[in-house]
Amino acid sequence: MDKLRGTGVALVTPFSSDFSVDYDGWRHLIDFTIDGGVEYLVVNGTTGESPTTTTDEKTELLRIAKEQINGRVPLVYGIGGNDTATTAELFRSVDLHGVTAVLSASPAYNKPSQAGLVAHYLRLADASPVPLLLYNVPGRTASNLTAETTLRLAQHPNIIGIKEASGNLEQCLAIAARKPKDFLLLSGDDMMTTALIACGAEGVISVLANAFPKRFGEMTRQALTGDFAASRKLLFEFLELNPLMYEESNPVGVKAALAALGVCGGAVRLPLLEATGGLKERIQKAM
Repeated sequence: MDKLRGTGVALVTPFSSDFSVDYDGWRHLIDFTIDGGVEYLVVNGTTGESPTTTTDEKTELLRIAKEQINGRVPLVYGIGGNDTATTAELFRSVDLHGVTAVLSASPAYNKPSQAGLVAHYLRLADASPVPLLLYNVPGRTASNLTAETTLRLAQHPNIIGIKEASGNLEQCLAIAARKPKDFLLLSGDDMMTTALIACGAEGVISVLANAFPKRFGEMTRQALTGDFAASRKLLFEFLELNPLMYEESNPVGVKAALAALGVCGGAVRLPLLEATGGLKERIQKAM
């Protein structure tokens, strides 16, 4: 559990101007975030535009990530889907050697019941050769993992935590109050990180940390050491910037920030569009 305590970065996938994967940019981004002091990296999540990368691209991105990380920080890999059987099969076909844990978002579009979500995640946990992190993001999946469902799943020995992005503070508190001691509660909302750590969370899987790994990582560490005044001060620096990350959908905003920093380009794949000129200007001003 301690390996995934602190700031994990939900890495973007850099694209070239022709929308092919920019593997040199990928290596640069990995080094940029690790050098910024974050605790671990997350590959092939929604922020990485996983719905629009091919199977071959996913394989190469994971291979290069393992090579570039070279044991410096833990690696979490995203595997999810709305067909439980197909998703479970991915755990057998993806090379998870060197992967610390898998992050799996709830099924999208199907809108399963709570019992269906339990059955889905238990099937994946049984299939996974590495520990599993639940990912609750109702804004994208149209279903919510309730606190009761999360706590029930927390009893499975291969389910080690949850990225909670419901935005429901009371739900997060219910998990924190009753979860097993060794079950990780991770913020899935950058701006709730300090507050959730104050209530028992162990860290965050962050979008902003792509572009601001040093400052965001320090903010999280200050909260984890109990210096909430220092953590709040750093958090407040992101108040103007954070909404701009999502104004034209994620990862459009954070890719514009990364482009402004010269880390990688701002291209995204359809149906997303690169940040408009006005948004880019406001992001640069906020930065």
